[in-house]
Amino acid sequence: MSEAFTLSFRKDISLVELPQNKEIILQSSTRKLTFSQPASGLRVTLKTLYGIGGTAVELKQLVQQADGIYGMLKFHSYLQKFISLGWICHSVLPFATAVPQCEYEFSAPVVNWQEHFTLSRFAYLHQVEGQMVLESPLSKAKVILPDWRGVAIVAKLSQPQSCSNLVSEIPGITLEIAQQFLYLLLASQMLSQETYKEVQNTTLAQWDFHDLLFHTRSRQGRHTNPTGGTYRFLGKIEPQPVVKPPMSKTVIQLYQPNIERLKTTDIPLTDVLEERRSIRNYHSSPITAQQLGEFLYRSARVKNLNGEYSSRPYPSGGGLYELELYPVINTCDGISSGLYYYNPLAHQLERLCERTKDVEALFKDAWGASGQQDMPQVLIVFTARFQRLSWKYEAIAYSLILKHVGVLYQTMYLVATAMNLAPCALGSGNADLFAKAALTDYYAESSVGEFMLGSKSM
Repeated sequence: MSEAFTLSFRKDISLVELPQNKEIILQSSTRKLTFSQPASGLRVTLKTLYGIGGTAVELKQLVQQADGIYGMLKFHSYLQKFISLGWICHSVLPFATAVPQCEYEFSAPVVNWQEHFTLSRFAYLHQVEGQMVLESPLSKAKVILPDWRGVAIVAKLSQPQSCSNLVSEIPGITLEIAQQFLYLLLASQMLSQETYKEVQNTTLAQWDFHDLLFHTRSRQGRHTNPTGGTYRFLGKIEPQPVVKPPMSKTVIQLYQPNIERLKTTDIPLTDVLEERRSIRNYHSSPITAQQLGEFLYRSARVKNLNGEYSSRPYPSGGGLYELELYPVINTCDGISSGLYYYNPLAHQLERLCERTKDVEALFKDAWGASGQQDMPQVLIVFTARFQRLSWKYEAIAYSLILKHVGVLYQTMYLVATAMNLAPCALGSGNADLFAKAALTDYYAESSVGEFMLGSKSM
């Protein structure tokens, strides 16, 4: 079956011919292969792969006619090397082309064509630069579908289909094409066979679609997308400021502890680490404004500024610090109930609104997420100014945000434990509800974490 596919180099593979050295150089972004004085048949075949392509049979015949049987066998080993490197596209023209994203093996298990086939629950179809593309976090290739009939086949595969069903229902599809197309999807890990259903794999069964997709796309290995600090918006969009503009003129100046004194009087780090735990019950006397001020100062203030970068008590990728804190006050001695923004540079609370219906809903959500024990005295909502990171970082911006939420959680746990307060990080929250309460643009700044804080019961 694999002999019937049209083979060609990926579009990003370059071919450079050096007549003076009698060399041909093939190069990807990470690898270079040099062919010194290649035989005429091999030379023509490499150019064919770089151009319109051909089936394995056609390419081998082309080499054999010029270079003989030995040259053909040599080309066969080269071709297998190209495929294993992920340099070769496999096409069922004009319906589909599998484009490798990394090193992989293009093969499928022995196929019984009388079986039924279903699209993997991890596969997804989307538009990329005017073409429909099928991808999956299980796959090391993406499948480009330039013809509507390829898209129609994929749509049909949402339900179990046999080859004969596809041939009878989609015009212009022969049995041979249907089998080639399905083999292409099987080799690309896009299909589930009747005899091997994904639900039988207990490891895959425990992955949510979005979690596995996020894992594979924010890590390298299964895609060729630009990753890391690419600065793709440099010169196109202005970066966001290191500290956001004030949100309110109604401010509360918070207490600032003496850090130098705390360095000598605080309990040892090992004691803090050993005592740290989540506490969901509070003392009848609520946390005070002074305690909240000290907590925020020790956890999240801006310690110093350096142009577009800052330094704070917790680490942040690139020194960008996209996280913002919104204390939602339920009961706090010295601060009235409502929603506030914490200005980390001025060390102030900016009052955004009183205890509205939406603010009340935030408390109830936190109460439910924490096991329905005590209502939080203070709920600190973490938001992210997403473009603060995505302006610089590509593919990893959201994964960095979650890492930053984690390190800020731990920083807050340690500070709260050292202060003998009751801390508890939450695993979920309602980003739409918070955006409505704080009047933020969901796509520019919405919630990514929640942390409850209160006075510790004796």
